[in-house]
Amino acid sequence: MNRLLGIFAAGVFLPGLLSAQRASRLPSVELRPGLVITKSVRVVPRTYRLAAPASLDSAVITIRGDDVTVDFAGARMEGMDPHADPDLAAGVAVRVEGGHNVRVLNARIRGYKVGIMARGTRRLTLAGNVVSYNWKPRLYSLIEHESLVDWLSFHHNEKDEWLRYGAAFYLADVSNGEVRGNTAEQNMNGLMLVRTDRLRIHDNTLSYNSGLGLGLYRSSSNVILHNRIDFDVRGYSHGFYRRGQDSAGLLVYEQSDSNVVAYNSVTHGGDGLFLWAGQSTMDTGEGGANDNLFFGNDFSFAPTNAMEATFSRNAFIGNRATGSDHGLWGGYSYDSKIVGNCFLDDRNGIAIEHGQHNDVLDNRFTGGTTGLWLWANYPEAADWGYPKKHDTHSRDYRVTGNTFAGTPVALRVANTAGFTATGNRFYGVDTVAAMKDTSAVTLSGNTVARAGGPPTGATAVCDPRALLSAAYAKLAPAAPAAERTVPGSALTRRDRAAIVVDQWGPYDWRSPKLWPVDSGHADPLRLAVLGPPGRWTLADRRGVAALSRTSGSTGDTIVVTPAPDSAGDWEITLEYRGAATVSPRGDERPAGAPYDFSYGRFEPAAQWNARFFTWTAATDPRSQPAAFDSLLQGAPLLTRQESRLDYEWYGPAIKALPLEKWALDATATVTLPAGLYTLRTISDDAVRVWIDGRLAIDHWTPHESAIDATPIAAGTHQLRVEYYQVDGWTEFRLDILRGMQAFQPPPGDD
Repeated sequence: MNRLLGIFAAGVFLPGLLSAQRASRLPSVELRPGLVITKSVRVVPRTYRLAAPASLDSAVITIRGDDVTVDFAGARMEGMDPHADPDLAAGVAVRVEGGHNVRVLNARIRGYKVGIMARGTRRLTLAGNVVSYNWKPRLYSLIEHESLVDWLSFHHNEKDEWLRYGAAFYLADVSNGEVRGNTAEQNMNGLMLVRTDRLRIHDNTLSYNSGLGLGLYRSSSNVILHNRIDFDVRGYSHGFYRRGQDSAGLLVYEQSDSNVVAYNSVTHGGDGLFLWAGQSTMDTGEGGANDNLFFGNDFSFAPTNAMEATFSRNAFIGNRATGSDHGLWGGYSYDSKIVGNCFLDDRNGIAIEHGQHNDVLDNRFTGGTTGLWLWANYPEAADWGYPKKHDTHSRDYRVTGNTFAGTPVALRVANTAGFTATGNRFYGVDTVAAMKDTSAVTLSGNTVARAGGPPTGATAVCDPRALLSAAYAKLAPAAPAAERTVPGSALTRRDRAAIVVDQWGPYDWRSPKLWPVDSGHADPLRLAVLGPPGRWTLADRRGVAALSRTSGSTGDTIVVTPAPDSAGDWEITLEYRGAATVSPRGDERPAGAPYDFSYGRFEPAAQWNARFFTWTAATDPRSQPAAFDSLLQGAPLLTRQESRLDYEWYGPAIKALPLEKWALDATATVTLPAGLYTLRTISDDAVRVWIDGRLAIDHWTPHESAIDATPIAAGTHQLRVEYYQVDGWTEFRLDILRGMQAFQPPPGDD
């Protein structure tokens, strides 16, 4: 307890904002490329179209010096055409180099890889800035299945590896200051802190980003209060998969200690909270991401974990963690306090492997499958330094004063030494305690009842404040009254069905959208009309034989039957009128203004003759290319006719294929109407594509999931594909896309 109270001991500088009267007296400046600002100024408010140098070591505008205020007064910086694809954004808009007592206020920045970067600044203020619609990568996961191309890795950042992912705000080696009232939406990342300490970060909106809302790397003693950090997610398709792909609302990484995180809305993130001790801890066994306090936040409706915190010591007090796969995943957590949290309808409430000396007190668990799950698995990974330096047995848990209601298994414990459960209440629980290979167990003073207790299911309610004892309630961080509640909304209270991720990331529900109810390749295809309340009418259709309705309201489902002669090329366009809208590119329209939105499919008809083979060391394509070529001339293991080439699995979906060492040889004829086109493959392990006998894609060295693309002209073409799988993950997909699409390489692993 004393350690937790010590979190508040460090002072945090709270600089005041420049008054409107003082700002009006500042000298005016117009922005231009290469401008260096060394004294306080007010930017002439207008839109500046200023492309940035590609290098992230320079910027359009540079701020240097001490006691410098730059009030943008609503001026807009645009790095590219606002309607261009977001993965074409480049460079840095504003760079703060060092300095003391620097303020950047009221900027509007879009179309850059990084919006505002600050390095080595002391007493930095960022306030009232809107840095949205900047760089983010195209995503390749489909409705039916994901692609491993989209997975993220934040494991290293000693050399600014995170910059490959872009950010609205990127602060490195900054200390003391305030980040208040800023907005960062529709980027890949919102606010990134690197070796940055003692900031007060409050009342910001860091939502609808396809990577992270807020990320910390070796950043400590920050106070993060009353922010909206919602729908920062990828790797989710409702009813198909819930992977998250290491996206998160809040990332606390690599020796980030003694931060206070309170009263934030962090819902619908890949993880709500993702805390990890860091690669250095894994390698050396030293350090961690320790003594952070998470108090009174809402981390609900995460596809994976509402809270994940591993290899560290922390406190989780009075949070909501509902409707997620796990409420709290705490692998290798130790000396942690998990007190007064609401775990409602998570698949598993709390799951901790190899944890020690953790207290689970006064929480409420309802629904799901398991309330509290504790265990250890052996042997542990041989290449981890951590278990070589620590006792990693599962041991010494204190579980007291919790309520379990309507949970099939309340306590599941395996391979654990030292487990005490006292004063808990169990209502409508099928199994109170399932124990295996567990010793030193004490169960006393618990109440078990077949009925009664708090409501469960759709009627479940839980107020974490009512669960906390006085001893833990006093850990509530000091904050103005307006900041002591979570800033939720009707959308953040919806379940995971509200998460819709398309090729550019999470949908923000501010404009109408057509989205498949089932598979995107169903025929006929059911489309849901999503978005703000309003009415729609059919504006246009092409290549469609039948449409179930031609007018209606948001929330409708439309059934589209493509025309038999559409050749895989059709589209419908609807006109919406209703509430005010904001388009996926940030265009704002008032209530009642018409808004056109479309859905179509372009998948040129092709009948693939697909032949599958198995290979051995004697015909290994990596070392015996001639023998492999001869193999493909012989009798196949299997022949199939495919309308599209799309294979993805850890275990073969085609039963006749082995798990590893198989190959595909496929041919087809495709006819493309007038226009420009791109042929694209996603492959793991290796691929070659010929167009009319010309080798157009040659990625024949084994690799993890990767993108390759080549132009293909209009007309009739003979296509041939060779692909081979070595072992592990299988992924191969071929698409023909309309237009000359320039594919930026995905950021990838570090």
